Amino acid sequence: MSIRNKVQLVGHVGQTPDIKNFGDSGKLARFSLATNEGYRSKNGEWVDNTIWHNLIGWRFVAERIEKQVQKGTYVMVEGRLVNRDYTDKDNVKRYITEVEVRSFMVLDKKSSKGSKDTAQRVNNTRDFYKAPVDDDGLPF
Repeated sequence: MSIRNKVQLVGHVGQTPDIKNFGDSGKLARFSLATNEGYRSKNGEWVDNTIWHNLIGWRFVAERIEKQVQKGTYVMVEGRLVNRDYTDKDNVKRYITEVEVRSFMVLDKKSSKGSKDTAQRVNNTRDFYKAPVDDDGLPF
């Protein structure tokens, strides 16, 4: 049986994505996404909790992110969790968890980049870009 690593988030982009080009091997888009959760405290008061997520997108997804996403854009993303580690400049090992975006859809009714046809694109399922994924390992 294959177990899937899948994440779905809806939120606002925290900053304009950082795009890195790697020549013929593709692009990388890196940005943060804020999601909000609410709950009632012990006092009965409503509390809003914002959670920040680190997101990355590769190749074709990165190209679309570069064209359609900027700070404040309201998006739905699907992807998978990726854990990695690195050693910083002080020789300390750091760990990071990111969401590798496989597909996304801009949910804004008006494009933050000024496009007049975004409202039409949002209602079009073709706008929900899906990267090629091998589904042979699905248990159903």
